Amino acid sequence: MTSVMHSVDQRTQLAGHNRLELLLFRLSGRQRFGINVFKIQEVVHCPPLTQIPHSHAVVRGVATMRGKTIPVIDLGMAIGRSPVEDISNCFMIVAEYNRSTQGFLVGGVERIVNLNWEEILPPPKGSGKESYLTAVTRFENELIEIIDVEKVLAEVCHPPTEVSQELAGNIEDKIRQQHVLVVDDSSVARNQVRRTLEQIGVGCSLTDNGRGALKLLREWADNDDPKLEHLAAVVSDIEMPEMDGYTLTTEIRRDPRLAELYVMLHTSLSGTFNNAMVVKVGANHFIPKFKPDELAQAVVDRIKQFVEEKGY
Repeated sequence: MTSVMHSVDQRTQLAGHNRLELLLFRLSGRQRFGINVFKIQEVVHCPPLTQIPHSHAVVRGVATMRGKTIPVIDLGMAIGRSPVEDISNCFMIVAEYNRSTQGFLVGGVERIVNLNWEEILPPPKGSGKESYLTAVTRFENELIEIIDVEKVLAEVCHPPTEVSQELAGNIEDKIRQQHVLVVDDSSVARNQVRRTLEQIGVGCSLTDNGRGALKLLREWADNDDPKLEHLAAVVSDIEMPEMDGYTLTTEIRRDPRLAELYVMLHTSLSGTFNNAMVVKVGANHFIPKFKPDELAQAVVDRIKQFVEEKGY
């Protein structure tokens, strides 16, 4: 497994060029799945697990990794498939999502593949709201499924979604009159942001990838849509099918009609890495997922600045 993970920490040069690398793995059957290498800290044979009473059914226990105790989730069980039967003979992908580290049990790990985000497509329309897919791609004539890990974690960990009353109750009317564009391929993450904005009274439009967001912005510009005039911020995920958040930011900066838009990258990827990429692609701010008060405060602060700039 060392060979599979060799030099993962040097892969960051792909970012900003609409490219990514996926680690391919299997659960309990032949179907192959993928996870972005940037999320991964290490891949190991599953260590001994300690059972936790009253934990979620898909949490098979906790493991101690480099002095840190992390929950270990059976990824197959979490998406409604068969559980791992022999824990001692499976692998654990240690990954960081939304500021926390988890282990994901998988049946087998294969290889890393280099792809363009344009090759990563939204899941089939018939997948439905209950689907755990956030995207699909093809490799070696096979369909690779990319799991909506944020949906899995929301169901297992139940992160807070409420904005504090102290913050929500002190929003000026002129802030509530502005607009935000939300871009995220995960339906769970998209709704988390929407719900946060609703609680502070800020209206928003929703799109599920960078290409769709860019198309919408250009349509607003072509038609002199008032939403563009009142667009205080674009809050965008980074990992998205067809066009990632870095490329979206770059394209916004290239269009004279959109170039001055405020872009806030809101992502579960590594904070240290993204702070550098914010500068590289010309984004205005980076905020890691997901704390409702932190996101709400960042949006409020930006809208206050926007209102002052516009003289509203």
